[in-house]
Amino acid sequence: MNAFFTLLAQAESLRLPAPTTAFARTEDTVVAAVQWLKLGVELVGAVIIALGIITAGGLLVKALAARRTADFTSIRLVLARYLALALEFQLGADILSTAIAPSWEQIGKLGAIAVIRTALNFFLSKEMQEERKQSGDEQNVVERGMKE
Repeated sequence: MNAFFTLLAQAESLRLPAPTTAFARTEDTVVAAVQWLKLGVELVGAVIIALGIITAGGLLVKALAARRTADFTSIRLVLARYLALALEFQLGADILSTAIAPSWEQIGKLGAIAVIRTALNFFLSKEMQEERKQSGDEQNVVERGMKE
């Protein structure tokens, strides 16, 4: 019996971390990693928006300089494609946020944002389809803009 108490005393002296402490550290690491990933995905979305604005802005300047106002619809389609792609990335970032949201209130807010972004993307896609039918593909504008 004395050997048992000796082993018990030795085990207690090791002071292994409690399972909850190890879990908390792992959870903190996962939360931090997801937050960084979310930030990266949001950054990609923002860069796509910036590229779309620069591209559409350049095409707009060229169209105005050449007095081709008929190209405006096609230029809108170029910008709309960039915005639709960026919205997909922003929605992905929202989904990542729900994985680490600590409260139902936060999950509710993220859900509302996701619904709004999904609706925006849906209506943007519908508008793009309708404008494509009316004006043809915007590639013609891009190609003309690059040749001039």
